[in-house]
Amino acid sequence: MAQSNQNILAQDGTPTPAEVLLEARMCSKTYEVEGKHAQTTKAPLVLDCVQVQIHAGEFVALLGPSGSGKSTLLRILAGLIRPSSGQVFFKGQPQQGPNPHIAIVFQSFALFPWLTVMQNVALGLEAQPMAPTQRLKRALAAIDVIGLDGFEDAYPKELSGGMRQRVGFARALVVEPEILFMDEPFSALDVLTAANLRKELLGLWREQNMPTRAILMVTHNIDEAVSMADRILVLGANPGRIRVELPGLPIEQRSFQSEAHTALVDLIYRIMTSPQEDITTLLQTQAPQALTGPLTTVPQHPFQVLPHVAIGDITGLIELVHSRGGREDIYQIGRHLQQELDDLLPLVEAADLLDLADTQEGDLVLTPEGKRFAEAGVLEEKNIFREQALAHVSILRKILQALETAPGHVLPEEHVLSILEEHFGPEEAQAQLATAINWGRYAELFTFLDDRGIFRLEETEPAQGS
Repeated sequence: MAQSNQNILAQDGTPTPAEVLLEARMCSKTYEVEGKHAQTTKAPLVLDCVQVQIHAGEFVALLGPSGSGKSTLLRILAGLIRPSSGQVFFKGQPQQGPNPHIAIVFQSFALFPWLTVMQNVALGLEAQPMAPTQRLKRALAAIDVIGLDGFEDAYPKELSGGMRQRVGFARALVVEPEILFMDEPFSALDVLTAANLRKELLGLWREQNMPTRAILMVTHNIDEAVSMADRILVLGANPGRIRVELPGLPIEQRSFQSEAHTALVDLIYRIMTSPQEDITTLLQTQAPQALTGPLTTVPQHPFQVLPHVAIGDITGLIELVHSRGGREDIYQIGRHLQQELDDLLPLVEAADLLDLADTQEGDLVLTPEGKRFAEAGVLEEKNIFREQALAHVSILRKILQALETAPGHVLPEEHVLSILEEHFGPEEAQAQLATAINWGRYAELFTFLDDRGIFRLEETEPAQGS
């Protein structure tokens, strides 16, 4: 069941594809806009024409930056929400509503605090027609498999985070699902607990001690995906599309000490920190054995998206890389800053967007402007930021151009918001506006009067550096 190869041998000795258990065909998801914006705002496209197959006997990891639609795709595949277009098929049949053959383990444990471990686990069987004694037998078996013996009568508040997540796994496995979905199941745990639980879960899976035929895990941890998965899907964002599909490593090469593990981690970092880079170019430096299997590329989103990061964090990142000689491995930056990928990616994207740094072969490399920025005093630093923002951030140029021609050089907030809402939903448009205001104020491109909701052109020239 838990073989890393998706193929099995036919009678004539030739490989045949493993059974497709679940398939999404051209699935897109658009969240409808409600309220006062419903008539004027284009509904945001969250997922665009996603195609996924889950085969029997494989462990698939789904990676992607924050906002790429990972959890939305998981819920569509599980039948919890409907795609706006496209269709999900289970064993070749159109899926209608929640799929009873799929169980989900959530990041937040999602336990009922007033129920014991036994009651929480058995809860998943309430909808199934079986005698109470059979329900009890199945719950005890799941508790035994997941290592919760002795805690049957304990309440969630009496358990550690790792033990609570074990209850979540037992509750999912007790229904004997054909497919197990996991939505960032280890991210709420401390490092040691997460490592131990990952190891035990993989042991159960490889030894076929689970009633599950396939696993799909959403994660933001690249190391986790590489060490666990037979196949890795990487989503791009705005909207979410499968940017590339990578085969996992042979089991014997998945340890953190393996050179193949390090190479694949670096490759995925390069892919995820270079959202506009041609995927074929990024793959050219990877070892040939890691490039076998299907590779899917898609066109990137045409609209510029501002990463929601503070100026001080960008400055800190540039200064860190400068202190390391102007070049540093992105993975090592994350470890130094103790940041997960979802937190690190926006910082890297901001530095790249402002042309203060480039991503090269998994490293962040300062540009000449980035070196000047790192070495500048406060006033010169602001001037460099202003130059880079005007040169590379289109929404800031649009605001400035509109201010230069507006009566009294004053512009209402609604004017800028309406531009943003052409490409984003109301919530993301507001977030983009907040970032644009923060960056524009720092660059002294304009002032913004929050209480009046207006932009005003700066009357004075930006300060000159010494």
